[in-house]
Amino acid sequence: MGRRERKKAATRQALADAALRLFLDRGFDRVSVRDIAEAADVSTTTVFKHFPSKEALLFDLDSDRETALIAVVRDRPEGMSIPGALREHTLRTHSEGAGDPEMARFVELTQSTPALREYGRRMWMRHESALAAAIAEATGAPEDDPGCAALAHFALETVSFVRGRADARQAIEAAFALLEHGWPAAGRR
Repeated sequence: MGRRERKKAATRQALADAALRLFLDRGFDRVSVRDIAEAADVSTTTVFKHFPSKEALLFDLDSDRETALIAVVRDRPEGMSIPGALREHTLRTHSEGAGDPEMARFVELTQSTPALREYGRRMWMRHESALAAAIAEATGAPEDDPGCAALAHFALETVSFVRGRADARQAIEAAFALLEHGWPAAGRR
């Protein structure tokens, strides 16, 4: 990475860090883009060169998440089903940060702020097409296969389904049992 790219990355990180710190201290709605720019010692124009919106400042790892989802499908162990691999990934990522007070504050902020909650959900669901394409490729199905698209959609929606449940692990397991085996196999009639 050249000097210019390093400087851009450092500015982007400084903005994301300043935004997170301010949002956690004051609340999302009480922080302006100007406040963030001042905290990072840049102009508001610079903020918008790096992030398309105020909400985007909190969700700056979007492309990393999509890459990870595709890798889950492509790099799953021999003999592991795609729903099984997605279940394991969901369980692992859901438990990351468990017990971390900073992560708990971040989750509380994003879930208690309607604009952040909706932005986060839309951002997460943007990965649906890429995940569906990876599933189709892995199974040899046509790229526009509705079954692959449905699996991608419902696997991603599991994150919203689990939110706020007392036993998240059990909810994830139940959702993916349904995706993998269907309604009758989930013990329903």
